[in-house]
Amino acid sequence: MATKDRWMQKGSNKIKSSGHEGIFSSAAAHAGKSTHEFAEEHKHSAGKTGKRARLALAFAKAKH
Repeated sequence: MATKDRWMQKGSNKIKSSGHEGIFSSAAAHAGKSTHEFAEEHKHSAGKTGKRARLALAFAKAKH
C-alpha cells in the first residue's frame, strides 16, 4: 500500500530526472493559456499531450 500512495512522488522524480520538467507549462504558455486552462482543454486528447494534461490535473488536485 505504501508504494501505491507514492505514485505522484515517483512520477515527479521521473519527470525531473529525465529532463522533461516544464514542457507542459511551456506548451500552455505558447498557446497563450494558463497551465490549468490548457490541461482542461486537452484532458481528453490522445497521446503525450493528453497524458500530460491528466497528470497536471491530478497534481493540481493533490496540492489543494
